[in-house]
Amino acid sequence: MNVFLDIFDSLKDLFGNHVVFGTGILLFTGFLLGKLAEKIKLPSITGYIFAGLLLGESLIGIIPQTAPYKLTSITEIALGLIAITIGAEFEFSRLKQTGRTILIITFFQSVFAFVFVVIGLVVMKMELGYSLILGAIATATAPAATVVIVKELRARGEFVDYLYGVVALDDAACVIIFSIIFALVAPGLAMQNIVGNTGALSGIMHAMRELLLSGLLGLITGVLLHIFIRNKYRLNEVLIISTAVIFLTISTAIVLHLSLLIANMMMGATLINLSHRNKRVFRVIEPLTPPIFALFFVLAGTELNLHVFTKGAVIVLGIIYILARFAGKYSGTYVSAIITKSTVEIRNYLGFCLFPQAGVAIGLVLFMQTSPVMAGAPEAVKEMMVLIVNIVLFSVFINELIGPAITKYGVIKGAELD
Repeated sequence: MNVFLDIFDSLKDLFGNHVVFGTGILLFTGFLLGKLAEKIKLPSITGYIFAGLLLGESLIGIIPQTAPYKLTSITEIALGLIAITIGAEFEFSRLKQTGRTILIITFFQSVFAFVFVVIGLVVMKMELGYSLILGAIATATAPAATVVIVKELRARGEFVDYLYGVVALDDAACVIIFSIIFALVAPGLAMQNIVGNTGALSGIMHAMRELLLSGLLGLITGVLLHIFIRNKYRLNEVLIISTAVIFLTISTAIVLHLSLLIANMMMGATLINLSHRNKRVFRVIEPLTPPIFALFFVLAGTELNLHVFTKGAVIVLGIIYILARFAGKYSGTYVSAIITKSTVEIRNYLGFCLFPQAGVAIGLVLFMQTSPVMAGAPEAVKEMMVLIVNIVLFSVFINELIGPAITKYGVIKGAELD
């Protein structure tokens, strides 16, 4: 027994001194539990989170609590890749085809989800600043589960076209809302003040300046990347240049205290609209994403503290968050469908397909927790950040378990099936 404990302590010390070793364990365990999750009809993301939970301080404890901070760069890179991919959805020709209806539905269901969650949490006595952050995160939807279900059912028709359009733009809306809220709220929370105490006008001006400069950074790097690769025909050269520019955009945004999310999203939108040939960028970086995304979901699992789940606050606030988010998504879709005179199927059932939540939501809470703005925050604020992380992870667990079934019901009722 003592020998086993000595080996365990040595492994733990090895991770503390050698990040590459810990990264290998996280990836391998994540892969195994991801495959196990798929075999029992759960998304692989659920397995990744369980892997982090298993290796983290709550259970085995081989990965210390400092792991997410040692691997902050992984979170930043993953978010940058997510953001640039989201930006590619803002192709003007595609937006013209989808029309204003999809834009209106996306806007309404995002805003309703935000408002419902904020009100629900404030009623439960959560401070406004933290409620606003959770409300912004609540607007995100996980498109992967929806796409898989649509393909499995061989669904087609107008309902599916609208569904794909909304989920494609939904995460972009989430990134924009979150970036505005975080820029407005974070400085006040870091000084343990509520938003109003920092000066609302000053906070709004700071948020707008950050968003504009972040967008400008993304526009410049998008144009530069387009220029660098337009005469390149070897895909390995496109990959090297693209990776370099993405990394430089991420690091520049961080150094200048700008939003890496907005900067990379703008870069993706700039690339896709400058030339169709720039779609090569998204094709060549795609093989890089599986290990990076898997690692960042496993890291999210290490943040999950089972002890916190014994506290009534996480369960109660998590349930309020889940119910308020779903109510906002559904009612926002319903109201906007009436306004745009959409079909009965879209009005009644599209909202059911927006329930799943995973990747972007997890990425945003990790970004928030490891943000330089929060580095010097008081201990009470850091404890609230841990609470927010656990509320979102609790929501993701529930969403990944029951979300696919709810989405499947909506697709069956609303779409045409072969």
